[in-house]
Amino acid sequence: MVSDPDKKSTRSQKTGHGRKSENAIILVDIDSIRPCPENDLIYTIDPESPENKRLQADIAERGIVEPIVVSRDDVGIIISGHRRYAAACRVGLTKVPVRYYDIKREDDLDAFVELLVTFNRDQREKTFDEKLREEATRHNPCEAHLTLLEERNKPREIAEPFIIEGIKTRSEISPAKKPMLDTLFQVLEDNITPMTVRQIHYQFMNDPPLRHASKPNSWYRNKLCDYKNLVDLVARARIAGLISMQDIIDETRPFKNWSAFRNSGDFINRHMQNFLNGYWRNLQQSQPDHIEILAEKNTIYSTVNQIAQEYCIPTTSLRGYGSIYPRYEMTQRYFRSGKDRLIILIVSDFDPDGEEIAQSFARSLRDEFEIENIHPIKVALTYDHIKRFNLVPNMEAKKSSSQYQKFYDRYGTDDVFEVEALRPAQLQTLLEEAIDSVMDLDLFNQEREKEKSDAADIEAYRETILNYIKDYRNEESN
Repeated sequence: MVSDPDKKSTRSQKTGHGRKSENAIILVDIDSIRPCPENDLIYTIDPESPENKRLQADIAERGIVEPIVVSRDDVGIIISGHRRYAAACRVGLTKVPVRYYDIKREDDLDAFVELLVTFNRDQREKTFDEKLREEATRHNPCEAHLTLLEERNKPREIAEPFIIEGIKTRSEISPAKKPMLDTLFQVLEDNITPMTVRQIHYQFMNDPPLRHASKPNSWYRNKLCDYKNLVDLVARARIAGLISMQDIIDETRPFKNWSAFRNSGDFINRHMQNFLNGYWRNLQQSQPDHIEILAEKNTIYSTVNQIAQEYCIPTTSLRGYGSIYPRYEMTQRYFRSGKDRLIILIVSDFDPDGEEIAQSFARSLRDEFEIENIHPIKVALTYDHIKRFNLVPNMEAKKSSSQYQKFYDRYGTDDVFEVEALRPAQLQTLLEEAIDSVMDLDLFNQEREKEKSDAADIEAYRETILNYIKDYRNEESN
């Protein structure tokens, strides 16, 4: 079938000077135009697809309604209308309406391909791989690489190396250190690792070993020199392979590594593996109260967080009395929650400052940030915990502290204890007990069940999209 020029008279307009006008629609032999080779690299035309079958039937009945856009090359190169052209060929049309665009593929291939994509971008619904290839034509590799380098923002300047002087040697652990070494093994076996050396130090204070096996009065004490002995022993034990490097952690010395990849394939594979992983449902969203945990210092932060993450409760480490900003951030989280009451579970030392840190933080939120309904709870360490866990006194309160007299009047003792005197498992038990006492556990368990359903939904999405991407990459590699 051939399109009827009498039926569609606007298709046969010509300019008076013999040159094809850019707005003119002209009826031409189908053999005088041809598809653009680059189109096949970007778009896929399946003549047997239901969509193309419907197009063929429509063209067989009514002809081509929308003209094909072609270039001004000697043989017109199709810019827009490849599916119409393919359908016309399939149903046997010998003439088709075209509109000429003032560009030649042979003059500027890049501009031509960009125009090809521009014409096709808002056309029919495209497959994922077509959209990906379409988007790729818009990005120049050199410009993309410059952008990549700018994003790294990593100045590179190589300085002269210094000469390494001397030889580093550590003496072997002598039999005299066996009591301390045995206690170190026992502490690591009895507690959750990794531990800080400071936490190990306080476990040593609960059952002090001899610092020297042949010296009966060399009991481990809460002294700086003894602590340094422990630091040295731990270092030598790690280097000798007697304890694992991963058993010890030092949170006061942060480390940052940069994610770098051998090539784009490794980068894509890594992110495909991690795609839609790491989902956390807000298990606290249905709780009537907004709950937060406050830790006095970094040495207990990881121990506390192991429990906090199970309940999805925010945790703040103060490192002392803390600045205004952590208080402000907690206040903002509470206000955003829209809940009536703020519950703060506080973990701090049992000493004059540890007691006052809890008071000071809660007082600041009430008086400076105007939170009226605040419910602070001292989770640990308390006077009752000292009796419950039979903690051994090893320090006395500093009489020079401005909080000393208040502390002494309340408890009638000079003995003070840091939170690290508790074993990590003991501290976590206390924290779990406190959390369970302030939460609606039925609502919490309902959220956990919903998280399981969420996980199934995410996995279904993940598998579908990853399979789509894998199929695309397999097609590209073949």
